[in-house]
Amino acid sequence: MERYVTGERERYLEELQEFLRIPSISALPEHRPDVDRAAQWVAEALRRAGVPRVEVFPLEGGKGHPVVYGEWTADPAKPTYLIYGHYDVQPVDPVELWTSPPFEPQEREGRLYARGATDDKGCLFEAIKGVEALGRLRGAPPVNVTFLVEGEEEIGSPNLAAFMREHQDLLRCDLALSADGEMLSPDQGCLTIASRGLAACQIDVYGANRDLHSGSFGGAVANPLHALAQIVAGLHTPDGKVAVPGFYEAVRPLSPEERRDLASTPFDEKAWLAAIGVAEPFGEPGYSTLERLGARPTLEINGMWGGFQGEGTKTVLPAEAHTKITCRLVPDQDPDRILDQVEAHVRAQRVPGVRVEVRRFAGSARPYAMPVDHPALAAAARVLERLYGKPAPTARMGGTVPVAEFFRSILGTWFLYYSFGDPDTRVHAPDEFIRIDSIPRAVKGYYLLLEALAGSAGAR
Repeated sequence: MERYVTGERERYLEELQEFLRIPSISALPEHRPDVDRAAQWVAEALRRAGVPRVEVFPLEGGKGHPVVYGEWTADPAKPTYLIYGHYDVQPVDPVELWTSPPFEPQEREGRLYARGATDDKGCLFEAIKGVEALGRLRGAPPVNVTFLVEGEEEIGSPNLAAFMREHQDLLRCDLALSADGEMLSPDQGCLTIASRGLAACQIDVYGANRDLHSGSFGGAVANPLHALAQIVAGLHTPDGKVAVPGFYEAVRPLSPEERRDLASTPFDEKAWLAAIGVAEPFGEPGYSTLERLGARPTLEINGMWGGFQGEGTKTVLPAEAHTKITCRLVPDQDPDRILDQVEAHVRAQRVPGVRVEVRRFAGSARPYAMPVDHPALAAAARVLERLYGKPAPTARMGGTVPVAEFFRSILGTWFLYYSFGDPDTRVHAPDEFIRIDSIPRAVKGYYLLLEALAGSAGAR
C-alpha cells in the first residue's frame, strides 16, 4: 500500500488541480454552472475510483445545488460506512490578497495553493482516493462504503436535511465519516468528538428618513450608529462573558474528566497567539483557551456598518446602522431559543429615537457531540497513532458542520470527524493551501481505517 500511494503522487496532484480549477462558490448565483460542474467532476471521480453506483441528485426542484451519491456494496452482510464531504467553496474576497489566482492552483515550497485546497476539495479527494486504493489493491473495500457529497455546506446546507429525510433508506449506515474537519497540527492527529452549532442574525437600526447634516441636526435627533454601539456593547460584560439573559442556561457543564482531557491536549498557546498576531488571549472568565475554542458558546460581532466610510470627512448623521452576529453553540443549546434571547435582550435596551429590527438568517445548526467511548474512536485512534507516530488526543471543533447533527437526528447514526486538514492552511482566507506531502498520508488513513473497522465488529 505504501509503494502504491507513493507511486500515485503525480496523478493525485494532476487530478486535484483539475478539481481546484472549478470555481464552485455556492454563495454566488453567477457561479451556479461551476457548482454543477464540480458535482459532475465528483461523480466522475467516484466512477474512476471504481464505485459501482454513482448518482447526481438535484435538490429543491433543481434550485439547490446537487448531491452526489456513491455506493460500493462489497457484501450486504457487512456493515456500511458513509463518507461525507462537500465540493462547494467559500468566496475568494479580498482577491487582491491572493499571491496567485485562487482558481489557478500553484505549487510553492511543498504546498498547493488554491481556494478549496483543504476545505473541502482536498480532504474529500483524499477520502475518494483511499477507497480507490482499496479497490485497486484488494479488489473491493472490506466493508460497504457509500458517499454523500453536497454542494451547499458553505451556505449552511439549507436543503440537505430534506434530502436525507427523503432518502433515509438509501443513506442508512452504521457510521458516518466526515472528510470535512481538521487534525490538531501537521504532525499530530486527533479525534474530534464534538462541533459547535450556529445561530445568526442581523440588527438594523433606523433613525431619520435620510442622512442628515451633522451641524444642522446633530445633538437633536438620535444617531443610529450611537444607538447600535450601545446595543452591541450591551451584548457582553467587560470581561468577555455574554450578557444576554439565559444564554448559558442550557449549556451542558464540562465534567472534571472532560476538562482534564482538554488540558492534556498538546497546545502551544504562545505560538498560537503569535501566529495570529495577538498579544494575549481574551474570553469568558474561568475557562482555558482550548475550552473557549471548542467547549464554550460564543456571541461574535462579524461586521458593523453605516454612514460615511470613504476617505476624508463627511459631516453626516447617518439614517441607519447595521451589524451581523453569529453565535457558536454547545450541547444542549437550541439555535431558535438563543436567537429568541438575543432579540429579547436587544429590544429590552429601548434606545430612544430609533427603530430597531432583528432579522434571523437561515442556516442555523445544532451542536453535536459523540460519545467518547464509541468503539470506532478506538479504531481511528490506532490508525492515527500509526500514521503520526504518537497517540491521538480527543478534540472539540470550534466551527460548525451542520450535517453532523442531521445524521444523528435523521438517520440515528454517529458522525466521526475523520478529515486530514491542517489547522494552519488558511481556509476561508486568501492563500488557502494543502501540504502536498500530507495527501499520501490521508489516503492511507482512509485505507487503514476502513480495514480496521472491518476487523472491529463493534465499531458501528
